[in-house]
Amino acid sequence: MKQILCLLALAFNGLVTHAQNFEGKIIYRNTYQSKTPGLSDGQLNAMMGDVQNWYIKEGDYRSEVNGTQMAWQLYHNSENKLYSKVAGSNRLLWNDGASNPDSVLSTTLRKGTTEIMGYKCDELTLVCRSGVQKYYFSPRLPVYQDLYKAHRYGNWYAYLSKAGAVPLKIVIDTPQFSMESVATGVYPMKLSNTFFALPADAQTMKSPY
Repeated sequence: MKQILCLLALAFNGLVTHAQNFEGKIIYRNTYQSKTPGLSDGQLNAMMGDVQNWYIKEGDYRSEVNGTQMAWQLYHNSENKLYSKVAGSNRLLWNDGASNPDSVLSTTLRKGTTEIMGYKCDELTLVCRSGVQKYYFSPRLPVYQDLYKAHRYGNWYAYLSKAGAVPLKIVIDTPQFSMESVATGVYPMKLSNTFFALPADAQTMKSPY
């Protein structure tokens, strides 16, 4: 179980100018299939949630899900830390963005493979030690990837260094589970810096996962 929670935490992580960065909210529909004995698809979907609201502003991002195990995650660029609020813990668990138990073995980029919500998307495939990760993205929703050079956790910079844009679809396949995350809404908007602040009374500890 510890291994699958670690992998799930990882899953839940072109050069453009700074002025072109996408800032706003993306809603994703997530579905999971379990390959772990004793853990059903329904249990896994309930744990991780099927609706995800993801917000990004410059180098920070925040993810909120409706799962029973995972509630939200918050990445602070200035600290290069990813904070997670999980069930059963009064403290926020943090992961060092510079660390990554996974590694990318090869990448393949295919242009114009699909269309999602009116955005023509390219496909980037990462073959990793943990399995295969596929990302579908549009250059119309760019991210300044240099802000995330230190964010190795979850192969986030490995993806951004090739794509330079927010993903509109993610497909992850590992020996323990598979996941598909598809955008159902894209909302450019201005977000305040305080939206990405930790709760004032937050207690934190390094994540064991």
